[in-house]
Amino acid sequence: MTALHLVPISPALERSEAGNPPARRLVAVPEAGAPAPRQYPAGTAATPRPGNPGDAARNGRLLQTATENREVCAITRGTVQAAIEVLAGTRPIQQLSRRLDQRCLASLQHRAALTRRLAAGPSPTAGRLHRNPAVRSVRACEVASGIYEASAVVVDELRVRAVAVRLERSNQVWRITALEIG
Repeated sequence: MTALHLVPISPALERSEAGNPPARRLVAVPEAGAPAPRQYPAGTAATPRPGNPGDAARNGRLLQTATENREVCAITRGTVQAAIEVLAGTRPIQQLSRRLDQRCLASLQHRAALTRRLAAGPSPTAGRLHRNPAVRSVRACEVASGIYEASAVVVDELRVRAVAVRLERSNQVWRITALEIG
């Protein structure tokens, strides 16, 4: 890496439109003692072009995977936030019926009922379980074509939780087939 700093371009090099004063522009110049940036011949790109035709296909697949990964992370973030709110009793479980498969939905509904029963008990902190949840981070990894596994870190009033999710794509729709809330 080279260290650069910005300096004004000389007024003689600035161009202006008719009747307008020249715009003040800056150019990046290497700092004193820093190595000069690499120079490329005129008409060539600053980055080398791939020589292998398969590189373009590989780069396209990497771009598609990166886009899918961002989409999976966004879906995971929203679904985990909603699932924790279901456990807190602030969101109806029916809102997750399109995203979760039937087994995950039944499991989440059962856990929400148990949490409500625990909150009604004598423990003073049990009523604050799952309150004010916030998803701090989400990571996703493709395990097979159309199948991702993701993890999320959720912070609520009492503790930090880990959530594991498995997403599978069917008919161009992502469905959560496994949801484990720590």
